[in-house]
Amino acid sequence: MSAVTTIDCHYMDRPELAAAYLIREGDEAAFIDTNTAHAVDRLLAALTDEGLTPEDVKYVIITHVHLDHAGGAPKLMELCPNATLLAHPKAAPHMIDPSKLVASAKQVYGEQRFIELYGELGAVDEARVRVMKDGEELAWGDRTLTFFYTRGHANHHFSIHDSASNSVFAGDSFGLIYPWLQADGLIAMISSSPTDFDAPAAIESVDKILSTGAQTVYLGHFGGHQGLAEISTQLRGQLGFYGDLVEHCFGSEMTQGEVDVYCEEQVREMFERRVFTRSGLSESHRQRLEIDISLNASGVAFAVKKKRFKAAKAAKS
Repeated sequence: MSAVTTIDCHYMDRPELAAAYLIREGDEAAFIDTNTAHAVDRLLAALTDEGLTPEDVKYVIITHVHLDHAGGAPKLMELCPNATLLAHPKAAPHMIDPSKLVASAKQVYGEQRFIELYGELGAVDEARVRVMKDGEELAWGDRTLTFFYTRGHANHHFSIHDSASNSVFAGDSFGLIYPWLQADGLIAMISSSPTDFDAPAAIESVDKILSTGAQTVYLGHFGGHQGLAEISTQLRGQLGFYGDLVEHCFGSEMTQGEVDVYCEEQVREMFERRVFTRSGLSESHRQRLEIDISLNASGVAFAVKKKRFKAAKAAKS
């Protein structure tokens, strides 16, 4: 069976914001991405709808360790006793020992807000974690899952090609497509959130996904989409813009504080040109995009900071 079930995780109590995916292979199942601990009941409900039980889950796969994709993995693994967690080699340690991940997130959000957003984040037994190499293939029933590294959004990110459905599960490496923005034609957006944004690497990842020949791409935000060539064209244009913005700021005499302000101005202006001019976009839609504007601007500004730090370090050596 090649069908893929999209699970709306209702992240931040918002529909069609973040998704997890369920694949059924015979009498076994796999989840790809988990959202947060608050979404686990929704994942198990989808499993029940397939006539399966938590004991039938063979794999829990996380595209990367950002908590809106992997925060529910420890709880899900606890409830699915026969599952193996599949992760990028740089992501796996954070599932085995999430203390640094939790501490960093709590520093950003505070203790109470962290719990509200993500719930409790436990540890996964190392014996139940399998690291997947770049290009590694996993035979499972009548399908083959191929894992390939897709940097640019996060350095610990991989995507998965599923032979049975000829689809790629791309996490955040092939942009964001919110269903509520598509009434007036395709709007695909990249995610340049801190701290690993790298425009050239992100373009390479887009090209990798396109080169699989997949018919469908399943995004963390949100759902399955065809027309990969058209999506990639939009993404490459934005990545080129963001990459040029990093280089411009890096070569300028702006302070980092000035870079932060300038990047937000430029990102907001791009959203005004590409998104906010579209017909049928309500004020509530604009408000929902404020998080994306802020994250993207922060990611670009952080990329400038990293580039300057590396340049200064190289100059001293």
